[in-house]
Amino acid sequence: MFYKDIDYLRQAYSQRKKIIRNRLKYFKSVWNENDKRIFAELCFCLLTPQSKAKLCDAAIQNLVKTNLLYTGSEEDIKDYLIGVRFNNNKAKYIMEARQLFNNGLNIKEKLSEFSNDFELRDWLVEKVKGMAYKETGHFMRNIGRYENLTILDRHILKNLHKHGVIEEIPNPLTKKQYLEIEEKMKLFCKEIGINIEEIDLLFWSEETGEVFK
Repeated sequence: MFYKDIDYLRQAYSQRKKIIRNRLKYFKSVWNENDKRIFAELCFCLLTPQSKAKLCDAAIQNLVKTNLLYTGSEEDIKDYLIGVRFNNNKAKYIMEARQLFNNGLNIKEKLSEFSNDFELRDWLVEKVKGMAYKETGHFMRNIGRYENLTILDRHILKNLHKHGVIEEIPNPLTKKQYLEIEEKMKLFCKEIGINIEEIDLLFWSEETGEVFK
């Protein structure tokens, strides 16, 4: 397979490797926090589709501070989703996730039932309304279960196309296409010597100038 601009990518990785790996260590540490923290991360990932990550993070932080994320009404939650697109639907998704995980208080127990990352991903996609493969991969990465899964959002797909991993960016992205591209991305990462969880943050930093979540 012929990949494009690999030397540039490796150079960028070399420059950012330390901060990327420190961020991944932080994600691993999140799992050691309490159920409310894990649930807040799930809700953050429910908000991110078609919205800016920092606006979503700010909304969740404010909901956590007021405890409304765990006790507020749907209307309460919607009022805090400032700048988040489709806030009506996303407030509903948070309320349904609260019902599924007992207001977030048993989420770690439930997730711990799955030792297989792929089985957990499928379960989350099936049970958590508003979460597809991308959002589920994002959530699992942010709680430290990131070794096997991808987050195929717009910036990842754009960069995979840029580097010749995929010929075109599918829109919409079906489950079949997601899994096929995931395998191509894993092969790409193996061949260039950058771990799959690291390249996600590398691509993100290339787009935004920083490593976030």
